[in-house]
Amino acid sequence: MSWVSPGESARIVKVLDAVEPRAKGDGAGGVFPGFLSPARPVGLGTTHVLRGAAVVAAGYLPRAQESVVEMSGEAAQLSPLGSTHNLVVEFEPSSDASWEDVDTALRRGLLKLAVRLAEAALEADPTAVEELPAAPAQAQDDRPRVAAITNLQTQGTFKDVFVYGSSMAGSLPTLIDPNELEDGAVVSGQYGHPGLKNPTYIHQNHPVAAALRASEEAELGGVIICPEPVDQAQKELVSALAARLCKTCGFDAAIVTKEGGGNADADIALKVDALEEIGIPAVGLFAEMAGREGTAPPLVAPPTKATAMVSTGNYDEELELGEVERALGGERIDLRDVDAHEAMEIPHAAIYCALNPLGWGRLTCEDAT
Repeated sequence: MSWVSPGESARIVKVLDAVEPRAKGDGAGGVFPGFLSPARPVGLGTTHVLRGAAVVAAGYLPRAQESVVEMSGEAAQLSPLGSTHNLVVEFEPSSDASWEDVDTALRRGLLKLAVRLAEAALEADPTAVEELPAAPAQAQDDRPRVAAITNLQTQGTFKDVFVYGSSMAGSLPTLIDPNELEDGAVVSGQYGHPGLKNPTYIHQNHPVAAALRASEEAELGGVIICPEPVDQAQKELVSALAARLCKTCGFDAAIVTKEGGGNADADIALKVDALEEIGIPAVGLFAEMAGREGTAPPLVAPPTKATAMVSTGNYDEELELGEVERALGGERIDLRDVDAHEAMEIPHAAIYCALNPLGWGRLTCEDAT
C-alpha cells in the first residue's frame, strides 16, 4: 500500500474502485450493509466521514479497462481522486485463486480498510457537521419534488453493482432514501469504461442527490435505483416501471443518470421517454461518443420524445499527459503500450470518472463557434 497526495508528480493506473472512509462508531449500526454489516436498512444515526481521503484498488482484473488518475497537472481536476489523499492498494493474486475470488476478496478488503481508517479518527473533533434529513414523504413547500433515477450497471462479474451486498441484476426499480447511500448501501463492482465510472466513492457522495438537497428551487424526493438489463424487453419494462413509480410517489420531475457505454444510453433514453409520456419532465445525463473531433453522432440510443439532456463530455476527445516521477497500480499503460511514467496522449475515456454520468464530472460539450 502507498499514499499519494494531490500535487505530487504521480499517476495511478489500472484503477478499479475507490471508497471514502466512513464509520458509524459505537451503537449506531454499520456501514456497507451486506458486506461488513448485516443486510438491513441503513441511513440513520451519525456517520463519521474522513473527508479528503480515499482508499483505492489498482491492478489487473479481467474485463477491466485501462484507467488513469493524474495527481498533478491540468488532468488532475478531471477525476475526484486527483484532489484526495489516496491510500492505493496494489495486489498480487495467489496462483491458485480464481479471478472471481480475487475480485470478491479485493472488494471486501477495500471496504474494511476504509472503515478502519475512519474508525481511527473517531476520537477527533469534527471539522464540520452536516444534517441530512430523510427524504420527505410529501412536499414540504411549493418547490417541485424531483427524483434522482440512478441506473446501476448489471452485466455480470467485473461489470456489476451491488445493493445491500447483492447484484441489482434481475431487480425492478426500487425507491430508497438518499441517506442509505451515505452508509454504503451501493457498492461498485464494475470496471469497464473508466471515464464513465461511478465508483463506490461517488455513490457515497451522490452528486445529483447532493445538488437537489442544496437547491432552493427544487426538493429531493428520493433516489430510485434501477438495473441496466442487456435485454431490450427488460430495459423497456424497467423504464416503464421507474416512470410509474415516480408518478405513484407524486414526483414532479426526474433526473436520470447511467453507468457504462453506449448500451447504457438506451436505459436513460427509454426512461426519459417513459416519464415524458406520463407528463413528468425528465433530464438525462449523457456522455457523448462523438469521435476524436466531436463530429460523429454523439449518442448511441437517443430519446425520441424527451428533449432535455445534459452532456458530460466527449468520450473520444484526446488530451496530453506529462511525464511523472511515480506510478502506482502497474508498470505500463496497456492502452498505449507505454511505460506508466511516460508522457502520452490518451482519450478522456481512460481518465477515471472524467465523464462521470452520476453528475460529478467537470466536462461538457458545446457547439463549435
